Amino acid sequence: MEKERNNINVNDIYMMKKSHPCGGNLWTVIKTGVDIKLKCNTCNRIIVLTRFDFLKKFKKKVSE
Repeated sequence: MEKERNNINVNDIYMMKKSHPCGGNLWTVIKTGVDIKLKCNTCNRIIVLTRFDFLKKFKKKVSE
């Protein structure tokens, strides 16, 4: 489980625990590193989360 949580790759799609104000809860990873850059699949808004916050807020990996 821990190995899967740390295996975050570009173009992976994740479902977050809370939905975005636009109504979508699917996000695509744009950049990885210390910070994770995500793009909302509904409205194309881009956000940056620390790796720690991302690991707390994501619900499941939808696709690779």
